[in-house]
Amino acid sequence: MKANDLLSIGDLARRTGLSVSAIRFYEEKGLVEALRTGGNQRRFLRSDIRRLSFIMIAQQLGLALSEIEAELRKLPLGRTPNAADWKRISGAIRRRIDARIASLEKVREDLDGCIGCGCLSLKKCALFNPGDEWGESGSGPRVLR
Repeated sequence: MKANDLLSIGDLARRTGLSVSAIRFYEEKGLVEALRTGGNQRRFLRSDIRRLSFIMIAQQLGLALSEIEAELRKLPLGRTPNAADWKRISGAIRRRIDARIASLEKVREDLDGCIGCGCLSLKKCALFNPGDEWGESGSGPRVLR
């Protein structure tokens, strides 16, 4: 490995747009791993630019850090997700998005049946309490959504 294959944490921050503290946070979480110089300075592989970019995109798409960590753990150290990895990961994201869209479409369809009071005990509440399921356990709100 050549010296120019390694980046300081400041260089990595400039290349990714992340703050140094964010990179340290991801390092603490085990999402990237720094090498140490003789002077105990952090050095990162060039591939960590792509690895951190993947983390940021995955977070924007709604993946939790634990999910991102699980995906990255499947890869050999230092390897970034490739097209096949992303296809598998994006398929799971797509299924979550499709489920969320279906849920929002259902809410949109049932919206006129809701008076927005949050009582959850109306027999007619089509959004949160169809058939007054919650009314059996008492009056007033029963569930926060």
